[in-house]
Amino acid sequence: MARRLALAKARAGAAGLRRGFVLGADTVVILDGKPLGKPSSPAAARRMLRSLSGRWHAVVTALALLDPATGVARCGHARSRVLFESLEAAEIRSYVASGEPMDKAGAYALQGEGRALVRRWSGSPTNIIGLPLELLSRLLGPAPPE
Repeated sequence: MARRLALAKARAGAAGLRRGFVLGADTVVILDGKPLGKPSSPAAARRMLRSLSGRWHAVVTALALLDPATGVARCGHARSRVLFESLEAAEIRSYVASGEPMDKAGAYALQGEGRALVRRWSGSPTNIIGLPLELLSRLLGPAPPE
């Protein structure tokens, strides 16, 4: 899903371009095998955060680097795991009131106030933030032999 959305974003960004490169990215939070998108309301953000409280979940970010001149895209994804702290209702309310969760997959941002919600992670922290730099570096590197 993340790869399909990243590629669609890159293609939309490349419309009308004839040179350069366009990068599309999409991040999905996965809990119990189900994707959590961006919350549609503060109530939805509170529900997401309650469901993540004290639990591990996965964060998958896909990147699509598109050459508009050829239409060829180099794609990949990164996967990290995140363990949330056990959250109190007041912590969740306060965080949601900050507004930060409203445009974030899974309703939190590791790079912001949401860092306090996370106990630990494995994998790339830049993936959790939404732009896995290690993956981007590989996509920007030499093309694999054909």
